Amino acid sequence: MRVLLISANTERINMPAPPLGLGLVAAATRRAGHEVAYLDLFGEAEPLVAVQRAIATGSPEVVGISVRNIDDQDVQTRRFLLEPVKDLVSCCRAYTDAPTVLGGAGYSIFPDAALDYLGADLGIRGEGEVVFPALLERLQQGQDPSGLPGVHLSGKGCRAERQFAPNLDLLPLPDDNVWLTGEPTTPDLWVPVQTRRGCALDCTYCSTADIEGRGLRARSPQSVIAHIRRVANAGFQRFCFVDNTFNLPLSYAMTLCRLIVTERLKIAWRCILYPHRVPEELVAAMAEAGCVEVSLGFESGSKGVLRAMNKRFEPEEVRRISDLLAKHGIRRLGFLLLGGPGETRESVKESLAFADSLGLEVLKVTVGIRIYPRTPLEKTALEEGMLSKDDTLLFPRFYLRPELESWIFDMVAGRES
Repeated sequence: MRVLLISANTERINMPAPPLGLGLVAAATRRAGHEVAYLDLFGEAEPLVAVQRAIATGSPEVVGISVRNIDDQDVQTRRFLLEPVKDLVSCCRAYTDAPTVLGGAGYSIFPDAALDYLGADLGIRGEGEVVFPALLERLQQGQDPSGLPGVHLSGKGCRAERQFAPNLDLLPLPDDNVWLTGEPTTPDLWVPVQTRRGCALDCTYCSTADIEGRGLRARSPQSVIAHIRRVANAGFQRFCFVDNTFNLPLSYAMTLCRLIVTERLKIAWRCILYPHRVPEELVAAMAEAGCVEVSLGFESGSKGVLRAMNKRFEPEEVRRISDLLAKHGIRRLGFLLLGGPGETRESVKESLAFADSLGLEVLKVTVGIRIYPRTPLEKTALEEGMLSKDDTLLFPRFYLRPELESWIFDMVAGRES
């Protein structure tokens, strides 16, 4: 079949990144024998014109649309980002009778609500590399696609619960000449690399397990290194490991760092560390392998708030790891997430003082926690009367302790003692 895959994201949130998920789906779709056209709307001056042109050129029989961001995750602006995607779906319907299929991380959190709002025909919740080619086969043969795992139909929901691929090495990596549409010399472009999926840490507010499952699955380090080498040979030298917990498991992280060194990959890279049980041996190996920057999502400097978030670490462990990173010349980006369950004025001040004491290169402070479906935070918000039971949460809702609202923004801005 002729397939047009579109990355709908046009927003610059945190940093621009090539659409890795859609690149993976494109590779799997092509491997299944289908003809794939690929369109990344990021940077397009007129996105809908680009879509019209792609439809006219390729005459697609199916259009797949990847939805990355639902909103800006900011309690003060609450900017909803699906209106342009809705326009995109309408544009596709105006210029082709091909069914539209939604996917992507943002879509997967709200499969039925997003499908209804955007007006598409179908959606795939979770990993699309296996299900999307299977869906294409059913559509090609005129069969009912509703029984496929994770496939949602407009107005009908999902009949078969999604499944997670147990062996990531059986899934293709993206074709570098398709998904890497940016220039290697672009200053703020970091090529995303995902080595592992799944998380069982159960932080109360996090949607990762809902998107990727709780079971940890990893590509072989050798396949990851081979992929990085191919991308580096195309001129890209900056990489971002998007795994939520680069250091878990420790043995895997160590192997990856050692292979980067032994394979003589002259690259610079970023990653996210879960600040728990990080030995100096790993930090040293990361530095030797080219790690230049680490995101430390410690979220709070209060032991009580950390326990309420179901974190496994305490502030002094964060300090130890932060000091190790500084010792080995790795830039540190810290993150605070304020206003959640158990937060008080005293704990806010404690967190801000703690973060200041670390001497981080960059600190990002977020007030209010975005509430996602099927998380413990949603349950807490329901119990406390912040939400109604019929709220799909597609339109952004935040948890922020009511007694802090009139004070916390000025406190964070440094205007109140």
